[in-house]
Amino acid sequence: MSAVASPGLHRLRIAGGVAAAAVFLFPVFWMVLTSFKMPKDIFTTPPTFVFTPTLETYVAYMTHADVPRRMLNTVIVAVGSGLVSIVAGTMAGYALARVPLKGAATIGALILLSRGVPPIALAVPMFLVARKLGLTDQHITLILAYCSFLIPYVMWLMRGFFKSLPRELEESAMLDGCSRFGAFARIIVPISMPGVLSTLIFSIILAWEELLFALVLTNRFATTIPVAIAGIAGDTVQGANWGALTAVSTLSVIPVVVFAMMVQKWLIQGLADGVTKG
Repeated sequence: MSAVASPGLHRLRIAGGVAAAAVFLFPVFWMVLTSFKMPKDIFTTPPTFVFTPTLETYVAYMTHADVPRRMLNTVIVAVGSGLVSIVAGTMAGYALARVPLKGAATIGALILLSRGVPPIALAVPMFLVARKLGLTDQHITLILAYCSFLIPYVMWLMRGFFKSLPRELEESAMLDGCSRFGAFARIIVPISMPGVLSTLIFSIILAWEELLFALVLTNRFATTIPVAIAGIAGDTVQGANWGALTAVSTLSVIPVVVFAMMVQKWLIQGLADGVTKG
């Protein structure tokens, strides 16, 4: 009975997965579709799927919203904050997982809970400090601000990876003459590289889409692509410019999709290792 029913159950699962994917991906599909429409086609009732595509909005807002420069700023800030966070968070996660410290789990939980602080409560003091130091509208300011919410995330994930590894790995290395840091750098990090890479990928994606810190801490020179999208949403008194919004949003999504496709091997391996070791 089960052998006969299993093909049907398998097809049902596939159909459910396809339906769920269609529901979640339809807004993205509609965004891309709308970005190629003329204004008169965007507001038709009922919505039209057949229209004459145009690139006018893309061409206009590549210069109007200064998309290339803001995209470059986003790459610099996202990659920079991801790299800084992975270095600091990995070492912090290892310390909490391995160093004999009373209350290490409590300390880790408190650091993780810091992510529950409303971002605006941090953005305003950061802006005041940056203005006092003359560092407003700078890439380094935004990178350090992003690290405030990325490092706890990286630390907690890497702590789980390190706790799943046997302590004998470090002990053997230290018996051979390695220091604690040497064992960490030469043995533990290479073994945990799938987890490090997958965490780095998630950190870069989180930094890529962040808006509030970029909106508060930048003005023109270091503004990122989410700020450009927010500016387009508010640059008209007659309502949102949906053509421009969808065009610039599509341009901002493309690098993330390409990046995810390029690193999917390491991402899937890191997630699989985390599940297996957990």
